[in-house]
Amino acid sequence: MLELQNVSFSVTDQDGKKKEIIKDLSLKIDDKKFVVITGPNGSGKSTLAKLIAGIEKVTSGKIIYNGQDITDMTIDERARLGISFAFQQPVRFKGIKVKDLLKLAAGEQYMKGACDYLGEVGLCARDYLNRDVDGSLSGGELKRIEIATIIARNTPFSIFDEPEAGIDLWSFKNLIKVFEKMHKEQENSIMIISHQERILNIADEIIVIAGGKMKARGKKDEILPELLEGTKCRFYQED
Repeated sequence: MLELQNVSFSVTDQDGKKKEIIKDLSLKIDDKKFVVITGPNGSGKSTLAKLIAGIEKVTSGKIIYNGQDITDMTIDERARLGISFAFQQPVRFKGIKVKDLLKLAAGEQYMKGACDYLGEVGLCARDYLNRDVDGSLSGGELKRIEIATIIARNTPFSIFDEPEAGIDLWSFKNLIKVFEKMHKEQENSIMIISHQERILNIADEIIVIAGGKMKARGKKDEILPELLEGTKCRFYQED
C-alpha cells in the first residue's frame, strides 16, 4: 500500500516568490489497484508522480510504502523497493542498447522473455534488441521500449506519466491492452497520469487533482461522466 500523509511541495520562482504546487495532499492507494490521476494542466499531477518516485522531494509531509517511511529515500532506493516510473518524455542513453535496458530490468534471464516484452508493446525483438537507445529512435519507440522495461521488471507499483504522449493511434490502442494485461496478469498496482478517456475508462479508480489538491476520488462510473462534460466540471473549481 502507498500512503501520502499531508504532502506539500513548493518551488521558488525567478522573482524569489514561493509557489506551492502540491498542497497538504493525503491519499492512500491499496495493493493491486489500477488508479488514474487526472485534472487540468498545471494542477500538479506529474509533480505528484515524481514525488512518489523520488525524482522530487516533498517540502513537508510523509510518503509511506508498505508500512515503511520512504520520504527521504532516493529514486534508486525506491526502485529497489519495487516502484517503477515511466517518464512522459523517455530518457535517451548514449552507448546503451535496448537489450542492455531489458537486462537491467529483468536480470540474467531477460532473453527468455525479451521477445515477449517488446512484442507486448508492438516492437519486433529482432529489429530492436541491438538498437541504441538514442536519437535514432523516435519518441514513440522510446516510450514503448521504456514501458517494455517496466513490464520486464514486474514491479509491485508502476507509475506512468502520460504514456500516450507522442505515440501514434495504433500504438495507443495497443497500450490500452498492455495496461489491461499488466493489471490482470501481474496483479500489481498501476498509477497512470492521463487525460485520455480510454485510459480513464479502464481504471479501478479515478483521482482528480486540481490546484495541487485532491478534488475528487471514486470509481469511473462516479467520476468520468462529469469529467467528460468539460472544463466547467465542479472538480476543477477553486475552493
